[in-house]
Amino acid sequence: MRHLLKIGASAVDFRGERRSNATHVSTTDPDARLYKKSPGTGAMLCFIGHALMENRNGLIVQADLTGASGRAERRAALDMIHRHDPGSTRRLTLGADKGYDAAELIADLRQACVTPHVAQRTRHSAIDGRTTRHKGYALSLRHRKRIEEAFGWAKTIGGTAQTVYRGIERVRSRFILTLAAGNLARLPKLLGA
Repeated sequence: MRHLLKIGASAVDFRGERRSNATHVSTTDPDARLYKKSPGTGAMLCFIGHALMENRNGLIVQADLTGASGRAERRAALDMIHRHDPGSTRRLTLGADKGYDAAELIADLRQACVTPHVAQRTRHSAIDGRTTRHKGYALSLRHRKRIEEAFGWAKTIGGTAQTVYRGIERVRSRFILTLAAGNLARLPKLLGA
Protein backbone atom coordinates (compact mmCIF):
# COMPACT_ATOMS: atom_id res chain seq x y z
CA MET A 1 0.00 0.00 0.00
CA ARG A 2 1.36 3.42 -0.95
CA HIS A 3 1.37 6.35 1.47
CA LEU A 4 0.32 9.39 -0.50
CA LEU A 5 -0.17 12.93 0.65
CA LYS A 6 -1.94 15.38 -1.62
CA ILE A 7 -0.07 18.65 -1.98
CA GLY A 8 -1.79 21.08 -4.28
CA ALA A 9 -2.75 19.36 -7.53
CA SER A 10 -0.02 16.68 -7.47
CA ALA A 11 0.39 13.58 -5.28
CA VAL A 12 3.73 12.91 -3.57
CA ASP A 13 4.94 9.45 -2.53
CA PHE A 14 6.66 9.47 0.91
CA ARG A 15 7.27 5.71 1.15
CA GLY A 16 10.60 5.02 2.87
CA GLU A 17 11.19 8.67 3.82
CA ARG A 18 11.14 10.11 7.31
CA ARG A 19 8.10 12.11 8.30
CA SER A 20 8.52 15.68 9.44
CA ASN A 21 6.33 18.71 9.97
CA ALA A 22 7.69 20.07 6.69
CA THR A 23 6.36 17.07 4.73
CA HIS A 24 3.19 16.12 6.63
CA VAL A 25 0.45 18.60 7.41
CA SER A 26 -3.01 17.77 8.67
CA THR A 27 -5.67 18.43 6.07
CA THR A 28 -8.25 19.20 8.78
CA ASP A 29 -6.16 21.07 11.37
CA PRO A 30 -3.01 22.85 10.14
CA ASP A 31 -2.10 23.84 13.74
CA ALA A 32 -1.46 20.20 14.72
CA ARG A 33 2.18 19.03 14.62
CA LEU A 34 3.85 15.63 14.38
CA TYR A 35 5.11 14.54 17.78
CA LYS A 36 6.67 11.34 19.09
CA LYS A 37 5.94 10.85 22.79
CA SER A 38 8.37 8.01 23.46
CA PRO A 39 10.94 5.83 21.67
CA GLY A 40 9.44 3.01 19.67
CA THR A 41 6.14 4.76 19.03
CA GLY A 42 5.06 6.46 15.84
CA ALA A 43 4.74 10.19 15.41
CA MET A 44 1.17 11.51 15.49
CA LEU A 45 -0.38 14.84 14.62
CA CYS A 46 -1.32 16.38 17.96
CA PHE A 47 -1.18 19.18 20.52
CA ILE A 48 0.37 18.97 24.00
CA GLY A 49 -1.67 19.71 27.13
CA HIS A 50 0.08 21.06 30.24
CA ALA A 51 -1.20 21.34 33.80
CA LEU A 52 0.08 22.75 37.08
CA MET A 53 -1.24 20.94 40.15
CA GLU A 54 -1.08 21.78 43.83
CA ASN A 55 0.21 18.79 45.79
CA ARG A 56 -2.02 18.87 48.85
CA ASN A 57 -5.37 18.05 47.19
CA GLY A 58 -4.39 17.27 43.61
CA LEU A 59 -6.39 20.14 42.10
CA ILE A 60 -5.28 21.72 38.83
CA VAL A 61 -4.44 25.41 39.32
CA GLN A 62 -3.14 26.25 35.82
CA ALA A 63 -3.61 24.60 32.43
CA ASP A 64 -2.47 25.33 28.92
CA LEU A 65 -2.30 23.65 25.53
CA THR A 66 0.44 24.30 22.99
CA GLY A 67 1.62 23.03 19.67
CA ALA A 68 3.77 19.92 19.87
CA SER A 69 7.52 20.50 20.01
CA GLY A 70 10.49 19.22 21.98
CA ARG A 71 10.64 22.28 24.24
CA ALA A 72 6.93 23.03 24.60
CA GLU A 73 6.62 21.40 28.03
CA ARG A 74 9.51 23.39 29.50
CA ARG A 75 8.29 26.71 28.09
CA ALA A 76 4.76 26.03 29.29
CA ALA A 77 6.01 25.18 32.79
CA LEU A 78 7.76 28.54 33.09
CA ASP A 79 4.77 30.42 31.65
CA MET A 80 2.33 28.74 34.04
CA ILE A 81 4.57 29.40 37.07
CA HIS A 82 4.83 33.09 36.15
CA ARG A 83 1.06 33.35 35.57
CA HIS A 84 0.25 31.51 38.80
CA ASP A 85 2.43 33.64 41.07
CA PRO A 86 3.72 36.66 39.09
CA GLY A 87 6.71 38.43 40.60
CA SER A 88 6.56 36.44 43.82
CA THR A 89 9.53 36.34 46.14
CA ARG A 90 8.18 33.49 48.29
CA ARG A 91 9.73 30.13 47.63
CA LEU A 92 7.64 27.65 45.59
CA THR A 93 8.43 24.06 44.63
CA LEU A 94 7.75 22.43 41.30
CA GLY A 95 7.64 18.64 41.00
CA ALA A 96 8.13 17.22 37.52
CA ASP A 97 9.35 14.15 35.65
CA LYS A 98 12.72 13.52 34.01
CA GLY A 99 11.74 15.34 30.84
CA TYR A 100 12.13 18.61 32.72
CA ASP A 101 15.66 17.84 33.91
CA ALA A 102 17.43 20.38 31.69
CA ALA A 103 20.07 22.83 32.91
CA GLU A 104 18.43 25.83 31.23
CA LEU A 105 15.01 25.16 32.79
CA ILE A 106 16.46 24.45 36.24
CA ALA A 107 18.40 27.74 36.15
CA ASP A 108 15.28 29.65 35.03
CA LEU A 109 13.21 28.09 37.82
CA ARG A 110 15.78 28.96 40.48
CA GLN A 111 15.92 32.53 39.20
CA ALA A 112 12.12 32.69 39.55
CA CYS A 113 12.30 31.59 43.27
CA VAL A 114 11.10 28.07 42.43
CA THR A 115 12.83 25.02 43.90
CA PRO A 116 12.90 22.40 41.13
CA HIS A 117 11.81 19.04 42.55
CA VAL A 118 12.44 17.37 39.21
CA ALA A 119 13.16 13.65 38.92
CA GLN A 120 16.84 13.15 38.13
CA ARG A 121 18.04 11.60 34.93
CA THR A 122 20.54 8.81 35.47
CA ARG A 123 23.25 10.67 33.54
CA HIS A 124 24.00 14.38 33.21
CA SER A 125 21.34 15.59 35.63
CA ALA A 126 20.95 19.31 36.34
CA ILE A 127 19.51 18.52 39.79
CA ASP A 128 22.21 18.48 42.46
CA GLY A 129 22.56 17.67 46.15
CA ARG A 130 21.27 21.01 47.39
CA THR A 131 17.81 19.91 46.20
CA THR A 132 17.87 16.15 46.70
CA ARG A 133 19.15 16.21 50.30
CA HIS A 134 15.83 17.52 51.69
CA LYS A 135 13.00 15.14 52.57
CA GLY A 136 10.56 17.45 50.76
CA TYR A 137 12.20 16.40 47.49
CA ALA A 138 11.22 12.75 48.00
CA LEU A 139 7.67 13.79 48.96
CA SER A 140 7.31 15.91 45.82
CA LEU A 141 8.48 13.05 43.63
CA ARG A 142 5.83 10.81 45.15
CA HIS A 143 3.04 13.40 44.81
CA ARG A 144 3.90 14.50 41.26
CA LYS A 145 2.46 11.25 39.90
CA ARG A 146 -1.02 12.41 40.96
CA ILE A 147 -1.13 14.71 37.94
CA GLU A 148 -1.71 11.60 35.84
CA GLU A 149 -5.09 11.14 37.53
CA ALA A 150 -6.27 14.48 36.14
CA PHE A 151 -5.03 13.65 32.65
CA GLY A 152 -6.58 10.18 32.85
CA TRP A 153 -9.94 11.68 33.84
CA ALA A 154 -9.69 14.26 31.06
CA LYS A 155 -9.02 11.58 28.46
CA THR A 156 -11.54 8.94 29.55
CA ILE A 157 -14.44 10.98 30.95
CA GLY A 158 -13.70 14.44 29.56
CA GLY A 159 -13.15 13.27 25.98
CA THR A 160 -9.83 14.98 25.31
CA ALA A 161 -8.07 11.84 24.05
CA GLN A 162 -9.24 12.72 20.56
CA THR A 163 -10.70 16.16 20.14
CA VAL A 164 -13.48 17.07 17.75
CA TYR A 165 -12.41 20.72 17.64
CA ARG A 166 -10.02 22.26 15.12
CA GLY A 167 -7.58 25.09 15.73
CA ILE A 168 -5.31 25.52 18.71
CA GLU A 169 -7.47 28.16 20.45
CA ARG A 170 -10.64 26.03 20.38
CA VAL A 171 -8.78 22.91 21.51
CA ARG A 172 -7.05 24.91 24.29
CA SER A 173 -10.40 26.22 25.53
CA ARG A 174 -11.88 22.72 25.58
CA PHE A 175 -8.83 21.32 27.40
CA ILE A 176 -8.87 23.99 30.13
CA LEU A 177 -12.64 23.63 30.56
CA THR A 178 -12.30 19.84 30.87
CA LEU A 179 -9.64 20.13 33.58
CA ALA A 180 -11.81 22.66 35.45
CA ALA A 181 -14.71 20.18 35.25
CA GLY A 182 -12.38 17.51 36.66
CA ASN A 183 -11.65 19.79 39.63
CA LEU A 184 -15.38 20.29 40.19
CA ALA A 185 -15.96 16.52 40.05
CA ARG A 186 -13.33 16.03 42.77
CA LEU A 187 -14.61 18.73 45.14
CA PRO A 188 -17.42 16.71 46.80
CA LYS A 189 -14.93 13.99 47.72
CA LEU A 190 -12.42 16.54 49.05
CA LEU A 191 -15.07 18.36 51.08
CA GLY A 192 -16.44 15.09 52.47
CA ALA A 193 -19.91 15.68 51.05
